[in-house]
Amino acid sequence: MSYTVETAARTAPAAVIVAIDGPSGTGKSSTSKAVAAKLGLSYLDTGAQYRAITWWMLNNGIDVTDPVAIADAAGKPVIVSGTDPSAPTITVDGIDASGPIRTQEVTSKVSAVSAVPEVRTLITELQRSIAKAAGPGIVVEGRDIGTTVLPDADLKIFLTASPEARAARRSGELKGADVSATREALLKRDAADSSRKTSPLAKADDAVEVDTSDLTLDQVIECVVTLVEGKRAAK
Repeated sequence: MSYTVETAARTAPAAVIVAIDGPSGTGKSSTSKAVAAKLGLSYLDTGAQYRAITWWMLNNGIDVTDPVAIADAAGKPVIVSGTDPSAPTITVDGIDASGPIRTQEVTSKVSAVSAVPEVRTLITELQRSIAKAAGPGIVVEGRDIGTTVLPDADLKIFLTASPEARAARRSGELKGADVSATREALLKRDAADSSRKTSPLAKADDAVEVDTSDLTLDQVIECVVTLVEGKRAAK
C-alpha cells in the first residue's frame, strides 16, 4: 500500500478544541495538562494570564481597587503564554512570571482585576488567538471558556467538587495551609467569580459535568481523555 500525504491526513487525529471550566481546587490544571500531554495537544492556562496582568498592575503601582485605573493600564503589558503542556510558560514584558503570579498577594487581587471588562476583553482576544493557532488542537482551562471565550469548542467540560475536597487539595498544594481558612477563601473566590457582570464563572449548557470529589487525579484524567477521544472519533 502506498503512503501519501492524503493518507496521512486521513489517519491523523482530528484537531479538537477542548474547554475545561470550573472553580479552584477541582483539578483543572493538573487534568488539563495531563490530557493535553497524553493526546498531543497544546495547553493554555487562562487563569495564569489574569494572574500575570494582576502581577504587572501591582508591580507598576496601579490601584487594583480602582476599575478605571485598571482599565486605563490594561493594554500596556505584553503577556506571552507558552502552550507546551509539559512545560507551560508565561512571560510579562519578556520577564518570566510563572513564579511571581502564584503569590498570595496576586491571588487575593486577581478576582478584582479580572472583573474589569476591559481586562477581560483584551485577555479573551489573546486566548482566542492562541486557540486558533494551535494546529493539532488545544486544551484551554479557565472559568468562562465554554461560555464566553470559546463557545464553539468541540468539547466542553465543567469540573466540580465539594468545598471540602477542594479545600483539602488546595491546602496540600500550599503545604500545610489551614483547611478551614482555605475553604473560606475558595468560597469567597467562587462568589466573586460567579457574580461578576462580565463573563462570570458558569457551566455552559452543553458542557459535560464531572464531579471530582471522590475521584483520584488519574481517574479524572482517564475520564476526560475518553471524552476527548470520543469527540475526535466523531469528527
